[in-house]
Amino acid sequence: MSFLLDTNVLSEACKPQGDPSVKAWIEGSSGSDLYLSVLVVGEIRQGIERLLRRDPGQARVFDAWLRRLQEQYRDRVLDVTAAVAEEWGRLNVPDPLPPVDALLAATAKVHGLTLVTRNTEGVARSGVALLNPFLPNP
Repeated sequence: MSFLLDTNVLSEACKPQGDPSVKAWIEGSSGSDLYLSVLVVGEIRQGIERLLRRDPGQARVFDAWLRRLQEQYRDRVLDVTAAVAEEWGRLNVPDPLPPVDALLAATAKVHGLTLVTRNTEGVARSGVALLNPFLPNP
């Protein structure tokens, strides 16, 4: 089984005092089965740019972390393709989902991945396989 990681999972896993369930799940997973979306890279970059205004030193730490992630996942970063965009369009009818959550769900669905996120409630109706590692024994 392969997984698409949401930003909230990656962020939690890197925190020194991060959620033990999330850390255990990540550590117990095979790295080659974990994927990122370009959207997650974008969300992390956005956070770094916001942080740069308040704390440039900490922003540099996160920038280095993002660079390591991009190297670690270099062959497993998925683009938003035309197929993903079409699936996103389907998922938003009749009721729209939050845009990034819906695009992540569409990416997971197109690639046959399980979406690993804390936001399971928001995308549950998408039909994509979901896993919430914030719950004990996910």
